[in-house]
Amino acid sequence: MNDDSFDLLVIGGGASGACLTYEAVSRGLKVALLEGHDLGGGTSSRSTKLLHGGVRYLELAFKTADTAQLRLVREALLERGHWLRQAPFLAHRLELALPTGGLIGQLYYRLGLGLYDALSGRAGIGSSRLLSRSLLREALPELRSDVSGGVAYSDGQFDDARLNLLMALTAERAGAVVRTRTPVVELEKDSNGSVCGAISENAEGESQRWRARVVVNATGIHADALRRMADPDCQVRMLTSRGVHIVLKQQLCPQRIGLLLPSTDDGRVLFMLPFFGRTLVGTTDTPCSQPQAAIPSDEEQSYLLDYVKRWFPKLNDTAIGSCWAGGRPLLKPAGADVNSSRVVREHEVETQPSGLVSVLGGKWTTCRPMALDTLTAVYRQLGQSLPAARQLPLIGSDADPEQTPDRLMVQRSTLRGLLPDSPTQAEQIEHLESSHGLHAAALVGSWTEKDREPLSEVMPICRGELQHAIEQEKARSLTDVLARRSRLAMIDLEEAQRLTPLVNELLQQHGHGDSTPLELHH
Repeated sequence: MNDDSFDLLVIGGGASGACLTYEAVSRGLKVALLEGHDLGGGTSSRSTKLLHGGVRYLELAFKTADTAQLRLVREALLERGHWLRQAPFLAHRLELALPTGGLIGQLYYRLGLGLYDALSGRAGIGSSRLLSRSLLREALPELRSDVSGGVAYSDGQFDDARLNLLMALTAERAGAVVRTRTPVVELEKDSNGSVCGAISENAEGESQRWRARVVVNATGIHADALRRMADPDCQVRMLTSRGVHIVLKQQLCPQRIGLLLPSTDDGRVLFMLPFFGRTLVGTTDTPCSQPQAAIPSDEEQSYLLDYVKRWFPKLNDTAIGSCWAGGRPLLKPAGADVNSSRVVREHEVETQPSGLVSVLGGKWTTCRPMALDTLTAVYRQLGQSLPAARQLPLIGSDADPEQTPDRLMVQRSTLRGLLPDSPTQAEQIEHLESSHGLHAAALVGSWTEKDREPLSEVMPICRGELQHAIEQEKARSLTDVLARRSRLAMIDLEEAQRLTPLVNELLQQHGHGDSTPLELHH
């Protein structure tokens, strides 16, 4: 059995684990990240793709006079600004229209969204504005005719799976050990009963020991399983809520302005967003068991389609290109009953008597504050205070992130000279830069002309990208390549299925071929 020793062992390669690894490496720790499946393979690649403070949470804060909730909204808005600056090729400003009923409704939401703008401070990305009936119709031409106007505000839209991936790969380049398909089967303890490492087992049944001064549990909805490895009698802290999304083949948001429905019949909010030339609709909020977290029900799909038809009644056909679901890790307050409805989206960092540190709950937008809170607990165990981080730009960004947008503009002329001269060239350039940032030109330049040719009319992905995903981005299955390294399967599953023979061939060439089908519901 191999035996390696680290300052920090992170178990779980979703947003929390990847961000924690990235932040830890930037502070000089020797880190290993173990993921049982694929980076971002669970909830972290199945979000609504929004970086936001949460308009709903702001409204809730005022209705309940909850200042803690208000602080959470401000924190998330600051983090939205952080990622828009750090990774402008992965994240961009998105304007959303919120339909209102009459003058009072407009004033209510205009005031609320004005406060939403103010809370973001210097991290603001644009002011909210009133929308007349004609402006709303221009943005959403198929919207039902009785909507008299609305309010538009800005949030961030991003590629969740690729941000997750690039945080982990950036950390790996900086010295971290990152392993996928490496499930932890046992936690190790020293003679004092303190967790001092873990044992993993790969697909071939080979075991490896990972010794560490501190072990962190960043397994999201599965956190209780690892907590119980450390302490079989510990209290259950996690509940799971399933969020289902559908992607319509129709483009309902031609001006790239999304739609927010602030209150459905059952008190939820619903988004209809521009998404790779299609329309993303979500999400639901259904309590479920962990095994059911990624399996959308027919009822949930019908629920979402019903709202599409209510707000866009002129649509003759609502063809679904793809559908997926993810489990929200809801944190149950300590001491509450397992069936308690007192669940929140905040996070908590717990240190068990055995020393296992668990990061619980939270949401994508605030993964960095979650990582920093977790690192504070880690350094406490190391007998140190949290040090400042050294600069560690994400792969694809400039060393000075403020320069990234200008350099992306310059890179486009290089890409125009490298890519096939076709009607979709501009789309292909945008696609390559939104995936690879400033590395796009160097990557394309290393491919043959044939490997640069787009393979799909839905998304201009090319053979070179598929090979890069397998060779450099740890993709080991059809779903890794077509749903997470590329988002094609999450846009149009049938089109992704068409490319599976080619992807299987490439996987086999690199020794990774298996019989696992392309699957979104697992």
